[in-house]
Amino acid sequence: MNSRIKNIYARLEREGLDGLIVSLPANISYLTAFTSRDAYLLVSKPGNFYFTDSRYTEEAKSNLKNIARIKKINGSVFKIIAQTLNNLELKRAGFEERYLPFAEHKKIEEELRGSADLIPTHSWIEELRQIKSQDEIEKIMKAIQITSLALKFAKKIITPGKREIEIAAELERFIRVNGAYGNAFDIIIAAGENSAFPHHRASRRQIKNNEPVLVDIGVDYDGYKSDLTRVFFLGKITSTFKRTYDIVLKAQQRAFEAIRPGVSVNKVDRAARQYIGQKGFGRFFGHGLGHGIGLEVHEEPHISSKNTHRLTKDTVFTVEPAIYLPGRFGIRIEDVILVTEGGIKVLSGTLDKST
Repeated sequence: MNSRIKNIYARLEREGLDGLIVSLPANISYLTAFTSRDAYLLVSKPGNFYFTDSRYTEEAKSNLKNIARIKKINGSVFKIIAQTLNNLELKRAGFEERYLPFAEHKKIEEELRGSADLIPTHSWIEELRQIKSQDEIEKIMKAIQITSLALKFAKKIITPGKREIEIAAELERFIRVNGAYGNAFDIIIAAGENSAFPHHRASRRQIKNNEPVLVDIGVDYDGYKSDLTRVFFLGKITSTFKRTYDIVLKAQQRAFEAIRPGVSVNKVDRAARQYIGQKGFGRFFGHGLGHGIGLEVHEEPHISSKNTHRLTKDTVFTVEPAIYLPGRFGIRIEDVILVTEGGIKVLSGTLDKST
């Protein structure tokens, strides 16, 4: 049995539970090292069970040997889960309160007919996922390498007259040809005033000369994600843009300098946010400084002013300070870092940040 599931066994014992129903795909993938789709996982010492339908049963059997027994869904999956709990005589089964919808919880409970209690749990597996193994780090780095190539390619193909959505389409093809499984999220191409929208959707707007183009792109490589942002400028760079860009870049550097094991997350956020505020742009930076990345694009730890947890070695997250000036332009510079024993390693550090 792998060490990740053994960690869940230990947690079950500490919490006085007999088993855990796992429903978030990323958490199932983490525990089994198998990309989960349309499935549930029951972890318990009497036996682990993977519930899925005929589309995935053979694939699951091949990949989950010595990890979990496969339960083919034929009818109601909630009935099968309840029957399995009863057959194993589990009396207190945990479930992921953030990811099991109320209607699904209710159906399992109805099928149990009082034979077992369902106990909510919170972030057990997400806590484990924050600390990346060497294998996970290598997959993230491969995703970053492909993303870096895509950004260099973007710099070549972004020209006046092209539409935002055209650039996004060309990048989608590029990342697949270069080894990615696909996008980690919808590619953001935001030209001119659109760059002031943090999560702008690529549109039919044509790119013009003498304006910035923000590109935010991430890929999926073997289940692991990347997320990088750069801003390119077509034509003559204005002094206002240059000054604002330099402030964002310096804010990111301030954050880098604050990162090391044992430092509280909010201190890292504050290092960048205070600098931007001191330069008079505090109200134009509204979102958190970054987010953990791995099996999901956004996962723990969330780098914000509210997070008081302390950083741990082998945590991977983005650092993405920004300034958004409505109706004018926006600048976001995003890199992925690894917390090391002595500080950090910028996993995307070889990527050019010049405009």
